[in-house]
Amino acid sequence: MIHEELRQFPLFKNLSDIQLTQLQTTSHPIRLEANQLLFEHGQQARHFFLVKTGRMKLYRLSLDGKEKVIEMIPPRQTFAEAVMFMQHHTYPVSARAIESSEIISFNNDVYRQLLRESTENCFQLLGDLSMRLHGLVDEIDNLTLQNATYRFIGFLQQQLVTQTDEPLAVLLDIPKNILASRLSIQPETLSRILKNLVSARIIRVEGKVIKIQDMNKLHRYLIDE
Repeated sequence: MIHEELRQFPLFKNLSDIQLTQLQTTSHPIRLEANQLLFEHGQQARHFFLVKTGRMKLYRLSLDGKEKVIEMIPPRQTFAEAVMFMQHHTYPVSARAIESSEIISFNNDVYRQLLRESTENCFQLLGDLSMRLHGLVDEIDNLTLQNATYRFIGFLQQQLVTQTDEPLAVLLDIPKNILASRLSIQPETLSRILKNLVSARIIRVEGKVIKIQDMNKLHRYLIDE
């Protein structure tokens, strides 16, 4: 990626051309096939990453081997950058490609050295990580306090991609089992929620697209739940 593209991301916004060049000389592209592992929980963390194309999932395995998706990383988002500031530099989750993906890997040691050269860069990074932390806290509240239907409807509201004279549309571009894990519900529960919302004429499912037919009715459904 060229310098102008990298500066669109908070981690690189305030780096000089010379600093960006330093960072890029130790970066390298990684191509992953669908379901290919990038790193494992507990592995030594020497790099952070930027998703150029595709989509990644961060997850943990329970003692009985069940997978819990912690976060899904879309294109043009960085991940694993916070690990370089932890006391123990190991990945707290595993990362695997949901689909064919292109990732750019950046060296943690090089980036930390660049931060030592600029207080402004440090504050910029703190701001970015704080925003992510607030988002995770809100998510914990939703996962703890709200039922499965509420969480799914909340997901729909976050993913709305168009708002025209036609019903609102959400593109469901990830496998349903991964979405279910992300929302901390069982796949069969997600299927039942979809069926109930369709039966109530609140949504219509057309392939990978979910069309919301009546937003007010959707809100009333939450109240009734």
